[in-house]
Amino acid sequence: MWFKLGLLAVPLVEIALFVLIGGLIGVWLTLAWVILTAALGIILLKRASRLGAITLDRGLQALRLPLSPLAQRVLQVLAGILLILPGFFTDALGLLLLLPPAQFVIVKLLMARLNAARPATRPGAVVEGDWHAVDPDPDSRLRAPDRTDPPSEWTRH
Repeated sequence: MWFKLGLLAVPLVEIALFVLIGGLIGVWLTLAWVILTAALGIILLKRASRLGAITLDRGLQALRLPLSPLAQRVLQVLAGILLILPGFFTDALGLLLLLPPAQFVIVKLLMARLNAARPATRPGAVVEGDWHAVDPDPDSRLRAPDRTDPPSEWTRH
């Protein structure tokens, strides 16, 4: 519900900011700002695509969890996308996502949310239940399996 309302509110906020800020700084500076931030967003996306695989590869080779560098790359890609979109509000969000303190807070909040969503099981926890033994049909092992369906594509050689 809130996500849908946010999606509807963003264009309205962008229009209001274009009118207010465009009235203060003028049309040409507004257009220059939109073009400049779009170019910055494109540069960020190119850089993230080039360095993202290298960062992930180094993290895996060092046998450490590459979550933090990977999360930073994801936030940089999201920032690039927000900067490409025309508007002052999305530009502000995109620039905010480029700041390391903001990235740190967002990653911590997402990790806390993911850890809260994970089921809490302890190693060696006892799960109680009922069971009963079933005697298999001794003749079923001697019969060929009933194949009414064609073999799957995975078994062809």
